[in-house]
Amino acid sequence: MSAASAWPSGYALKQFDEIDSTNEEARRMAVAGHAGPTWITAARQNAGRGRRARPWESPVGNLYATLLIDPKKPVAECAQLSFVAAIAAADAIAPHARGAEVRVKWPNDVLVGGRKIAGLLLESASAGAGAPHWLAIGIGINLAAHPEGTEFPATSLGGLGVAVPEPRALLTELAVQFAKWYEVWALRGFHPIQDAWLARAAGLGSRIRARLTHEEIWGVFEGIDDTGALQLRVEQGKVRTIAAGEVFF
Repeated sequence: MSAASAWPSGYALKQFDEIDSTNEEARRMAVAGHAGPTWITAARQNAGRGRRARPWESPVGNLYATLLIDPKKPVAECAQLSFVAAIAAADAIAPHARGAEVRVKWPNDVLVGGRKIAGLLLESASAGAGAPHWLAIGIGINLAAHPEGTEFPATSLGGLGVAVPEPRALLTELAVQFAKWYEVWALRGFHPIQDAWLARAAGLGSRIRARLTHEEIWGVFEGIDDTGALQLRVEQGKVRTIAAGEVFF
């Protein structure tokens, strides 16, 4: 897919030179009554964040984008969109990675050559288990630069020594891929998304370390279940289901 790809029909776009956070702008828009689907992007964030409120470095030249969307599905099903977004990001990055292996990492990262090149952050506001009042899917992709000294090693397209696309061009490719996989999810449910994600999964079948809130455990990465939870085979062949955590190889 080229940088000249057409913007997907039905999706709006809102662009900023600088903003606190594209996810924060999605929240503000939702509170003001906007339901989307709208992509929000900025050349630079001054208060970008990742999972667990960790700061997300935001130098100019990388992609910072959030999709504000209203899937009209229960909260548990909306969480599956992190896998939709990860597949879309991986498929948008792959043509630019020049033969380097592009993989998805549970729960919501994209790796190139075993290093993190993209991260995702889903945020929503809801009451109980019903459909969320709003859903924001934040995606950061390291195009021109990446942080050094991170716990899980990072990379960027620039770090690979390949041609670096403009953020706006890469966003178009990402939006096209997301629209395609979102339609699959909306029409056919999670199973084809589960299969597509597992086909791109890093560490599948290998021994990994899972960091949970109060413990760390080792086991063989067996896959993900129908909810997206990690399946980890631990001692005596038991399979442990992990809904939230971080994994290391």
